[in-house]
Amino acid sequence: MTVHSKIQPYIDAWTHSIESINELVAPLVEGEWNRPTECPYWSVRDVVSHVIGYECEMLGDPRPIHTLPSDLRHITSEFARYIEVPVDTRRHHTAPEMTSELEYTIIRRSRQLRNESRGPEQSMRGPMGQEMTLEHLLWMRTFDVWVHEQDLRRALGTPGNLASPAAVYARDFLLRGLPKMIAKDAGAQPGSAVVFDIHGPLEFMRTVRIDQEGRGTIDSAVSLGPAVTFSTDWETFLRLVCGRVRPAAVADRVKVEGDQGLANAILAHIALTP
Repeated sequence: MTVHSKIQPYIDAWTHSIESINELVAPLVEGEWNRPTECPYWSVRDVVSHVIGYECEMLGDPRPIHTLPSDLRHITSEFARYIEVPVDTRRHHTAPEMTSELEYTIIRRSRQLRNESRGPEQSMRGPMGQEMTLEHLLWMRTFDVWVHEQDLRRALGTPGNLASPAAVYARDFLLRGLPKMIAKDAGAQPGSAVVFDIHGPLEFMRTVRIDQEGRGTIDSAVSLGPAVTFSTDWETFLRLVCGRVRPAAVADRVKVEGDQGLANAILAHIALTP
């Protein structure tokens, strides 16, 4: 049993989401594994392969020794290469091979997490050898699994879990990136504020404020006279911030009020995930 109560909610949210993925893909026939998803260049099989690969790495399994094909256009960085290797190694796996490996990986990883006795501040080795706390690593895995659950749901036409416990953790994970993006990348002026008014299954309002030194912060307090206000639904916000869709493709779902120039700059940089 997990010793630290601070960790257990992450494990519960991760469990709910990865088991939902298992239920989604278990009945798929061979051809359905090739359906494209909004995750750029990845099919249903590729998304599930990515989830399996990352969880196997968390289990301490050795990374596969594999040379990627030279014609993969989306491999433009070492990080992209790093996450593509476990995906490409499974591109020819059959549906039964995929479902059995996913199920077995969930069993192994769930057992590992049930026996987790380290504290939330324990330093851990994350992706590409990056050092982070155990709490942050679990938060990141919960975020990643839930976002890919949603990729699969959209690809398969089975919406759901948009307000699940993992969805809340994913929201908070994404919101942390807005202040830097708006202050630095989009160039919002000191003293300005940008409001995101999100409705739907997960409703929230957040204000990004730029201080006089040009640093951004985020809070839930109402802002009077913001420079820009974005109003949209939670799923559209998610798709934009995760780079699943271009702003022009969902312009009819995003209401913008205020400084159009700043709004355009924010939308040009809104995709926060690699």
